[in-house]
Amino acid sequence: MKLIICEKNIAAKRIAYILSGGKSKTTRLGNTPVYEFTKDDEIWKIVGLRGHIINLDFPSGFNQWNKIAPAELIQVEPCKIVSEKNIASTLKSLVDKNPFLIVATDFDREGELIGVEVINLIKEYNKEINLIKRAKFSAITNHEIKSAFDKLAEIDYNLSNAGESRQIIDLIWGAVLTRFISLTSQRYGKEFLSIGRVQSPTLAILVEREKEIINFEPKTYWKIIATLKKHQTFDADHNKGQFWDETEVNEIFSKIKSSTKARIQKVDKKILKEYPPAPFNTTSFLESSSHLGFSAAKAMSIAEELYMSGLISYPRTDNTVYPHSLNIKGILQKLSNSQFSKEANEVINNGRSSPTRGKKMTTDHPPIHPVGVPKNITLTSDKQKIYELICRRFLATLAKDAVSESVNVSIDISSEEFLASGYRVLEPNWKNIYTYFKEKRKPLPELIEGETIDVVKITLKEDQTKPPKRYTQGSLITKMEQLSLGTKSTRHEIINKLYLRKYITLSPLAPTPLAIAVIDALEDCDVVKPQMTATLEEDMDLISEGKKTLDETVNESRQMLTNVMNTLEKEKEKIRISIKEAQMKQNTVGKCPKCGKPMIIRTSKRNKRFVGCTGYPDCKNTYSLPQKGNIVVTDKVCKECNTPIVKIKSKGKKAWELCLNNECSAKKPSYKKMITETQ
Repeated sequence: MKLIICEKNIAAKRIAYILSGGKSKTTRLGNTPVYEFTKDDEIWKIVGLRGHIINLDFPSGFNQWNKIAPAELIQVEPCKIVSEKNIASTLKSLVDKNPFLIVATDFDREGELIGVEVINLIKEYNKEINLIKRAKFSAITNHEIKSAFDKLAEIDYNLSNAGESRQIIDLIWGAVLTRFISLTSQRYGKEFLSIGRVQSPTLAILVEREKEIINFEPKTYWKIIATLKKHQTFDADHNKGQFWDETEVNEIFSKIKSSTKARIQKVDKKILKEYPPAPFNTTSFLESSSHLGFSAAKAMSIAEELYMSGLISYPRTDNTVYPHSLNIKGILQKLSNSQFSKEANEVINNGRSSPTRGKKMTTDHPPIHPVGVPKNITLTSDKQKIYELICRRFLATLAKDAVSESVNVSIDISSEEFLASGYRVLEPNWKNIYTYFKEKRKPLPELIEGETIDVVKITLKEDQTKPPKRYTQGSLITKMEQLSLGTKSTRHEIINKLYLRKYITLSPLAPTPLAIAVIDALEDCDVVKPQMTATLEEDMDLISEGKKTLDETVNESRQMLTNVMNTLEKEKEKIRISIKEAQMKQNTVGKCPKCGKPMIIRTSKRNKRFVGCTGYPDCKNTYSLPQKGNIVVTDKVCKECNTPIVKIKSKGKKAWELCLNNECSAKKPSYKKMITETQ
């Protein structure tokens, strides 16, 4: 018997369908589906896991926060606990006859670790099992799956060790630092504060940017803009660009403001070839998805579902170079019979000689690309958008360069030089396929050196310099990659974790006062600096290459953490005060309309949240709150009753504003009912 282990049930079901030619039967062992068929006179059984069915944790005696000093956990060896007992029981019942075990989990560190965890568990049930192989694939398609099972490989224990080292290091660092900061700031239960090896330096990036924005001092500057006309109007800027001296700009403006004619001094035209974008890796895919309004976590979740459905390749990859083995012609043939037939045929008949290439080339998985078309599948709107993005990116990498013309013009107005630039596409090629770039540049009318054209008006514009922009989720992931924070598989999860911990808001992506306080409290500690985390990431790469051992890396990380804790212990009181003040600031929703003192979000003995006046017991004014959704403090007050207004954000729902006073005369009965029902 052959027993195949897949990472998830949806993958097991599809692989069973492919290998059996659609003839597999589904049985159940307990609550676990098992897909069974006969092939070449041999019984095949396929089981899907739920990702990790074994988790790491500290021994039970070390889970009492108030009794065990955080630093004591550093040298404690974690233990492995079966978290999915039903699946484990199913596996136990399937291995009594020494099956040929084939691991068919995702081929990356995490997938290899999941496979090795199952191998070790199965060997506990039956020590006689020794025939074990690995099926490696990058897409769940007929060709890829059949090829993988025809050419079975060995288990890569170096790769699984790299994954396990991350598990151990993240558990120890997360537990030690989280307990320390939570106990120090007296944040217990659901209100605990989280610190992690990757999430803390990531949060520090956002805090640093927020401080740049807060501390930014705008500077006033002026621009002189000429509106000119030849058949059509266009603008030209004074060649100095930004003027910082008001006297100087006023003198020049006074000199030319009444001008009616302009002379074209020089016209410089260039024909440009614009290279198509590189193939998608995980980082560039998530960044592009963010421009479509998808959070990183949402985009990755959708991509994983498309992969499991056999529509795209594995979405966790650093690679930006298509391997020679990729059947590009076959993919184009499929797309030519889909909604992208026009674009696919354009590439087939008039494409580039070789696809574009990015800077990163790896051998684990190809760049993200389509592998199938949804014939009997109806995609949701969001899935369709992500699938289309991936298809269009793939097709664009195979299309010819766009050809454009740029024009730079020097113009004389009353002996002052003005500059204008124009742009027009001559041959769109890939730009007609990858339609996500919004071109802001405009063409100029045909201008000839020496000719005179009309001046419509001269404008003196005053403006101020702008602070740096906040990160988007996509640009933050790119920054994390540059600093070696996390991996392609974990960066989007880190952002989501920061949001769930109430360290950041998502629209915009900005740190909360509590987050700023935590990072400020840890500013002298290596845990918020990327260098140490990057070093550990490099060590994990060395493990996967067989150049370093798991034990070496984990022990080195323990020493790093010991040094961190020595620094933190010295700053304990500073950390406590800083976080307490930030917590008060973050929970303050406004002034009490009865006594004028601050009102803050509190939690009752029954663990219900409400808003209470800090003037208690002299002022006993309180307001109830919805018990679901995130509460966002605003600076608004109700015009009718002068009560603070907060914003409620629930997952998948549009944010709405709430006047805290449930008796406010401005509220309609239906509105009151809605608030009451959420309490």
